[in-house]
Amino acid sequence: MFQRFWTDLVERIGGPMSFRLILQPLTAALLAVRSGFMDARAGRRPYLVVLFSGGVESRDQLRHGWQDVGRVFVLAIVIDAVYQAIVLRWFYPGEALITAVVLAILPYALLRGPAARIARRRL
Repeated sequence: MFQRFWTDLVERIGGPMSFRLILQPLTAALLAVRSGFMDARAGRRPYLVVLFSGGVESRDQLRHGWQDVGRVFVLAIVIDAVYQAIVLRWFYPGEALITAVVLAILPYALLRGPAARIARRRL
């Protein structure tokens, strides 16, 4: 099962619909930069620091992040489901979920904080 899982994930790179491997992280990155600039203007702490610190501020930031990247995440799952239907002729929800996290949530979470730091320096 693990071998099939890994093989299916690696084959997405060269398979059909590979445009999404660039488009979805790029969209998430642009949303992260926009939110990072808004964080800098509002004087908020870095995104991942707030998320891991817990508390009310953490929940607010998580909700705001989900509002930004949620559509990209859902779209990543839908596109991966179409890919799986075409190529694998089956749907593996775990693979779709991991692909969506890697393509949407990971770039957003990693770039929002640095974008805010760059914006603070410019302000």
